Amino acid sequence: MLKELFLFPISSIYGTGVRLRNFMYDAKLIKSIQFDIPIISIGNITVGGTGKTPHTEKLISFLKDEHKIAVLSRGYKRKTKGFILGTDDAACESIGDELMQIKQKFPDIIVAADEKRVRGVKKLRALHPEISLILLDDAFQHRKIMPGLSILLTDFNRPINEDHFLPLGRLRDSLSQVRRAHVIIVTKAPADIKPIQMRVISQNLNILPYQTIFFTSTVYSDWKSVYPTNFSESEISKLKTNNPHILVVAGIANPERLLDYAKSVSKNVELIAFPDHHAFTPKDIGKIKGKFQSIQTEHKLVLTTEKDAVRFRCFVSPEVEFAQKLFYVPIHPAVINDTKNEFAEYIRNYIRSAQNDTKFYKAYNQNFGNTTEK
Repeated sequence: MLKELFLFPISSIYGTGVRLRNFMYDAKLIKSIQFDIPIISIGNITVGGTGKTPHTEKLISFLKDEHKIAVLSRGYKRKTKGFILGTDDAACESIGDELMQIKQKFPDIIVAADEKRVRGVKKLRALHPEISLILLDDAFQHRKIMPGLSILLTDFNRPINEDHFLPLGRLRDSLSQVRRAHVIIVTKAPADIKPIQMRVISQNLNILPYQTIFFTSTVYSDWKSVYPTNFSESEISKLKTNNPHILVVAGIANPERLLDYAKSVSKNVELIAFPDHHAFTPKDIGKIKGKFQSIQTEHKLVLTTEKDAVRFRCFVSPEVEFAQKLFYVPIHPAVINDTKNEFAEYIRNYIRSAQNDTKFYKAYNQNFGNTTEK
């Protein structure tokens, strides 16, 4: 209670600043820029943990054969500034772990980091004029660009209508701004969620007639070795069936779900948690190694997230003892009750419409002057 009393004034000041900024954009006192290329924004109004990267990867997975895609992010917690184009041999610290993960999974996708996204879009188009679709990662609050399609993610387990502004709560934007989203995705929902639950959530979010809501659940895939040469798929599967002692290591916003998943595999589970986007240091590795060595059983392993696996490969030598039993579990979102693939078709319909608008704008510009950014 005392903590809440202390944080409430700070939260109120933060909220006032957020509302003022949104008012400036809504009143067009600050202008947003619209580009003549399909742009999809994926973001949230809370801090961390809604599943932006897996949902971005889902979009890439069904669009990559149809479009030349670029993903633009500010590159959270990277140690560089300005525009950085991601390459196959890019350092983790140069573009950030999320872009690194996407680049490793989809080598043909163009990825770039820039804290100034307008500049980033212009640079991408200048360097790669073949780009036909841009995905803006974590850009719901970035109002300098007006995306053609805005996707807002919200965690089923943390209802935003019951939350508060930072630092009292997890909100970094006003609930009223939900209206700016074209698509709202309630992530991490139970796969067997009831229709009545969906309707209640839709009502609580005040879904408007022009908005579409989807619900996704988290699907865990087969484990993979952080260093692929270590174990075959059959050997990894055998490790899981021996009720191993699992040391869960996670540097993500909400490690509880990974911990629960590990407990569904084994009765012996321990957790070492680090802050979100944590870059492992030699001291951290020593802590993990010491804990691993203290586990008194032959059947033991380290389980981490796909995002953390990227950072482990950057900072942990494969010769380190516990690295030989270091695994990660990939996840992907599944749209609930999407028997007709409506989500993918919704996205494709937007892109087709945007491409038609682009043809119109280009013809208009040639005759009457520029109306959009090139």
